[in-house]
Amino acid sequence: MNKAGLIEGIASKAGVTKKQAYSMLEILVKIIINELKSGNKVTITGFGTFTAKKRHARGGVNPQKPLERIRIPEVTVAKFKTGLALKNALKNK
Repeated sequence: MNKAGLIEGIASKAGVTKKQAYSMLEILVKIIINELKSGNKVTITGFGTFTAKKRHARGGVNPQKPLERIRIPEVTVAKFKTGLALKNALKNK
C-alpha cells in the first residue's frame, strides 16, 4: 500500500473526503516529525513507538575507491518499535 491507498482507506473508514483524509495524514506526519526533531518519542498504544536516535560518527570505506578511508558523520535517524497489538496481529494471520 502506498500513500494514495492509505488516503483512500482513511477516507472510506472515517467517512470523510479524500482531501480531508490527505490533510489528516499530512498533519499526523508533521506532528511525528516535529516531536522527533524535538527529541521526544511518539507512542501510539498497540501500534508502536517512534524515537529519534543518534548514530555516532564512524570511519568507513569509500565504495568507489575501496582503498580510501572516509569519515561518516554523526546523523540522527528514526527508529520504530512495534507495539504488542501489532505484533500479535501479525503473528495470528
